[in-house]
Amino acid sequence: MEWLLPAILLLIVGYTILAYNKMVRMRNTFQNAFRQIDVILKQRHDMVPQLVATVKGYASHEQDTLTKVIDARNQAEQLRAGITTDDAKNMLALGQAEGLLGKAMGGIFALSEAYPELKADGAFRDLMEQLTSIESRVAASRRGYNNTVLEFNNVIETFPTNILANMFNFRRANELEFDDREAIQAAPKVEF
Repeated sequence: MEWLLPAILLLIVGYTILAYNKMVRMRNTFQNAFRQIDVILKQRHDMVPQLVATVKGYASHEQDTLTKVIDARNQAEQLRAGITTDDAKNMLALGQAEGLLGKAMGGIFALSEAYPELKADGAFRDLMEQLTSIESRVAASRRGYNNTVLEFNNVIETFPTNILANMFNFRRANELEFDDREAIQAAPKVEF
């Protein structure tokens, strides 16, 4: 009987260590997944000025569309630069800004239909192919990030790890959703 109490204490300490380490690994995994999204979003944002400059040469009188794209890009880039995964308000704002950027970019796609010479431009086609690739990577990375966030949240919200999560101040992580989910999940069509 005298060994029972130390054995129980040893089991509790062992479980606590294992559960804590699991939560740390999972938090690090979703934070790394977000850093991967951040890199891809930066590439997306860096492409916008090139795309606008190419379109401007063919459709300079479409200034309203180009201004919307640049404004949406600047807003998204500003939010992306200072975001952390533990700030629900900023994650929501980033998702909304990226959704607006996606919608504004749709205006450029529409311009390519209205200007056949733009559609035929090699630089424009190359940019569109790169953008299609980036949009696919954004969608895939966002799905991966949201899955790791779901796993982390499940661990810290289920019994008995929720007790340890509260003791060690683990907080619920925030998913990244864009306003135009359907449009982003389907890569833009590039037709030649």
